Amino acid sequence: MSEHARNTGPMLASPRCGARIRSGGSCRSPAVRGKKRCRMHGGAPESGAPRGNQNARKHGLFTRDAIAERKQLQALLGDARKLLQELK
Repeated sequence: MSEHARNTGPMLASPRCGARIRSGGSCRSPAVRGKKRCRMHGGAPESGAPRGNQNARKHGLFTRDAIAERKQLQALLGDARKLLQELK
């Protein structure tokens, strides 16, 4: 064996990939610089759809408008529940 000391500190201190693996745990690979995923989970250059790609959108469930509408509806339901509690 070589007596050369390896400098593994920076690699061990690097941020980890945020993806979930099939067994339910987290991916332990280091994330690509400037991204939150490793190269296997979408952090590779040119991976994924380009910004604003309408073909990548399958439904409108997570658009800004849909999220705002759901928040407004939840607030309205919360107010209705409070009103019902006060009437009891």
